[in-house]
Amino acid sequence: MAIRVHLEYVLKDRGMTSKELCALIDITEANLSILRSGKAKGVRFSTLNKICRYLACDVGDILKYVEDLEEEDEE
Repeated sequence: MAIRVHLEYVLKDRGMTSKELCALIDITEANLSILRSGKAKGVRFSTLNKICRYLACDVGDILKYVEDLEEEDEE
């Protein structure tokens, strides 16, 4: 997939643990782990909204489009 998740970097930059974020946004640690690893097939806008609110960031800080990866996935 050409979308890369950079949530781990934003968490580290903000000095927040995954467990703390889970408590704030009311999501399980397992689900946040799936999102952080980039293995999630989708994410709710409401979840992204909460993540951005509590990390004081933009969606583009968390999700990045990497064009070169799209071709690799099609093979």
